[in-house]
Amino acid sequence: MNPTDQRAVLDGLIARDGVSLSTLSRVVGRNAAWMQQYMRRGTPKLLPERERGLIAGFFGVDDSVLGGATPPAIVRVPRLAVSVSAGPGRLVTSEATVASAGYAAEDLARLGIRVSDAAILDVRGDSMQPTLIDGDRILVDRGQRVPGKAQAIWVLRCGDELLVKRLTRDGDDWLILSDNAPDRRIPLSDVEVLGRVVELVRRL
Repeated sequence: MNPTDQRAVLDGLIARDGVSLSTLSRVVGRNAAWMQQYMRRGTPKLLPERERGLIAGFFGVDDSVLGGATPPAIVRVPRLAVSVSAGPGRLVTSEATVASAGYAAEDLARLGIRVSDAAILDVRGDSMQPTLIDGDRILVDRGQRVPGKAQAIWVLRCGDELLVKRLTRDGDDWLILSDNAPDRRIPLSDVEVLGRVVELVRRL
């Protein structure tokens, strides 16, 4: 933001709330004439970051209104009412949204996930340890449903089981690979790939 625009915005806020320049000087912990020098004499040229933040807070506006960095766009990612099993398998009874988490839209874009394809699931069981442990929360890209590399981790449905495993194709079968349990071989037609695990959220 250039100095002229910053002063014009601040002038509008001052007029809106009927605040004196000496009051604003006290808000930022400066001498009574500091804001007058800034507004009328152009000293300093722009509000320093600290003072800008204090003034924005005083007026109840975002710092970006006075030239601070624009906050990242936040989107809501649904957390589904299911747990994906990293163990023997769990019966899926519901896939309703029970909560949501805020993600910066640019972070999802960096991960290559469309907002509409993102979902959060909980992990239960220990067959994917140490990669995934019981209680982990995973971010899943439901737009990716074509396994290729064995090191990727996928959410898949086998009948009434919802699993989180590595997958590799072997002829007409999927090899369902665990990090800490025997592997399984299941016909392609019996497996529905629901999405790829792209991020792990773990509380320490």
